[in-house]
Amino acid sequence: MAKLTVFCARSMHKVVERLSADFARATGDEPDITFATVGALQVKLDAGETADVLVLSEPGIAKLEQAGALVAGSRREVARTAIGVAVRDGATAPDISTPDAFKAALVAARAVAFSDAAVGGSAGVHLAKLFAEMGLAEAIKAKGMPQQNGGEVARRVAEGNADIGMTLIAEIVPIKGAHVIGPLPAPLGNDAVYSAAVSTQSDAVYAGRSFIAALTRPETRALWQAAGFQLPS
Repeated sequence: MAKLTVFCARSMHKVVERLSADFARATGDEPDITFATVGALQVKLDAGETADVLVLSEPGIAKLEQAGALVAGSRREVARTAIGVAVRDGATAPDISTPDAFKAALVAARAVAFSDAAVGGSAGVHLAKLFAEMGLAEAIKAKGMPQQNGGEVARRVAEGNADIGMTLIAEIVPIKGAHVIGPLPAPLGNDAVYSAAVSTQSDAVYAGRSFIAALTRPETRALWQAAGFQLPS
């Protein structure tokens, strides 16, 4: 029986918690999972912290692989999700089918909630850049409601405090009262792709590989999709 330390991107926590419990019952191994934004987990890694299994954004995993910090052959793509646009259940959905329509919807909205870039999440970082590129920085500054996590973005929409919310679709789906009307229109979107790998500093490589296999079994597809993720083909 092994005790596994895991660093995992926060947007995946609902599914990973469920699959982790199944894995523990089946194997007797005990995953100890730290969920945080990709940015926060990268800060931990840069400070010298580590874990047996790392479930991070694809660029973060690629960087660690290039540095020789991952067990060869252990890297697997787990799932991906997109930044979505949410409105309150029952509200009229604005047109977001094109970049111009999306921009008009943001300009017309009374208040807009979104993931705060300062927290370090992939959605917040992308949205901050997007607002600037679209010439919306001042408008968003006036009506924007930056939130600490995607769940809070969806809650501001569900409560009616924000007309529109933007964060990863997987963080909107669990929140009752908020409805995803679609991803950001092409080419504005930026899918978040997550991969997993075992750290070379792990003393439980076999258990780590088994944990990753448990996250990516074909039987898990419906669970991931119901949570707002897409799986590798």
